[in-house]
Amino acid sequence: MSEEYPSRTLTRPRADASARSTFATEVREYLLRTPRQLPSKYLYDDLGSALFEAICRLPWYRITRAEAALLAARADDILRPMPRPVSLIELGCGSGEKLAILAKAAGGAAADVQLIDISSAALEMSRERLRALGLVAVRTHNCTYEDGLIRAARHRSPDGSLLVLFLGSNIGNFDTPVARLLLARIRRVLRAGDALLLGVDLVKPHRDLLLAYDDPLGVTAAFNRNLLRRINDELGGTFDLDGFTHRALWNPGASRVEMHLVSSARQRVRIEAADLDLVFAPEDWIWTESSYKYDAEQIVRDGLGAGFSHAEQWIDDHARFALTRFSVT
Repeated sequence: MSEEYPSRTLTRPRADASARSTFATEVREYLLRTPRQLPSKYLYDDLGSALFEAICRLPWYRITRAEAALLAARADDILRPMPRPVSLIELGCGSGEKLAILAKAAGGAAADVQLIDISSAALEMSRERLRALGLVAVRTHNCTYEDGLIRAARHRSPDGSLLVLFLGSNIGNFDTPVARLLLARIRRVLRAGDALLLGVDLVKPHRDLLLAYDDPLGVTAAFNRNLLRRINDELGGTFDLDGFTHRALWNPGASRVEMHLVSSARQRVRIEAADLDLVFAPEDWIWTESSYKYDAEQIVRDGLGAGFSHAEQWIDDHARFALTRFSVT
């Protein structure tokens, strides 16, 4: 759904019923896989989005602060080559904090801003932040990245250029072949003068990675277990939240952090809307999210391999985070 302003309509309940049906279908499909899984996109309901914003402020999770610092320091370098006016599109906008840095730097050169996220709460938070800066031409798309990008490209200014932002190392949530395919699809909607700004977390020491995804305050654990709470509330599930613990591990062969929910006892679970009955033994687990970590050279290779013409890269060596601007000529 794409909308300029929040609205309540007679068709909204039907859309919610459709979303619930899709949620139930995908939960059933993924939990019947070996190993059991759940789609990570469902971590981000309103509560999940709020918990993720809290994660971004934890001292052990450096991605957000490193990226914001790079954006502030390199905003002019990022925007200078772009033909004016510049339209900004962000995939997975979160709170809009990082987009606001670039929008402020662009000033009057920013024609409009479009936000794409599966979380309606994130879209509203971002829109309000941007409007506080005086940006009133803000359009939201409550949908997946690919659908949202196609819709957003239709609304671009006929003049100037388009800068797509894919920040927060969100690309790391996709398996490598899917991530490369997504880069190629982004490239296909862009034209000469446009660019993609990609923020990616780099491989770092094992201890630092695990602290970022299993923090001592238990915020990430709450974020992970909230997915079971959501299934209980929306799909008639019977998960015992106390019966599952959060576990993060580093898979060096795949270069990814994996988040799991691990059963602490033998238990049965019913999910009514998915018509699914499950039995968990102690230490049985559900794989809920992957976060791939990259090396800087690989990022450039993948972008150029997707059809982009040129790459410029800025790296925070302390936090091990990279911003890469891929241009189209």
